[in-house]
Amino acid sequence: MERKIALVTGATSGIGEACARKFAEGGYDLILTGRNEEKLNAVVRQARQLGADVLPLRFDVRDRKAAQTAVASLMGKWAVVDVLINNAGLALGLDKEYKGDMDDWEAMIDTNIKGLLTMTRLIVPGMVERNRGHVINIGSVAGDAAYAGGNVYCATKSAVKAITDGLRIDVAHTAVRVTNVKPGLVETNFSVVRFHGDQERADNVYKGIRPLTGDDIADVAFYAASAPAHVQIAEVLVLATHQANGTVIDRNHG
Repeated sequence: MERKIALVTGATSGIGEACARKFAEGGYDLILTGRNEEKLNAVVRQARQLGADVLPLRFDVRDRKAAQTAVASLMGKWAVVDVLINNAGLALGLDKEYKGDMDDWEAMIDTNIKGLLTMTRLIVPGMVERNRGHVINIGSVAGDAAYAGGNVYCATKSAVKAITDGLRIDVAHTAVRVTNVKPGLVETNFSVVRFHGDQERADNVYKGIRPLTGDDIADVAFYAASAPAHVQIAEVLVLATHQANGTVIDRNHG
């Protein structure tokens, strides 16, 4: 039986790395993208040890031309992507909107929205033509409602929801499925990036609660991909047990 292929963006850490492991364990071959060559190679080695055939593509999803070149290079079996996991994304800063860093805004918008759109535009036409495939976008509980300091990041994840819902409408005449996975608190390097390397401040985000892990979100993504062909897991909100929504967290359980 021919192995399916999953393309995971932002595969060098966190949820992307966990998805690479999970889909490798689940019998997929992988196309893994990331910016950091050393980290990308490490994930590739790990996935190969789990039995997957892996093709690494090093580029930044913010660079449309690089993305186009990378996807155009896919030949043979690699040109047939069964599952696209749009995971690449980040949050930067937690400033009030009127004090925000415009460079941070640009990085979030270019990665979380435009990068996701670029990969969708490059991969989904093939899925539509083949009348099969699955797009899994990693959104966030932050896309449901804004929280203090989250302004632009929340806006980008709201956009992910709207873009995902719009794509699902656009491909409803096909057998292509579209899923939005919306995690709450996930302990990865996410907060370290948000606070520009301040580990102590990042650790405080998860203080007093047992957060989700990248593996927890990868499990949900794999479940969605593994559902019967007539079942479309449209949207999943995944929270830690003591997190009620984007702002209500009981921190007496860490």
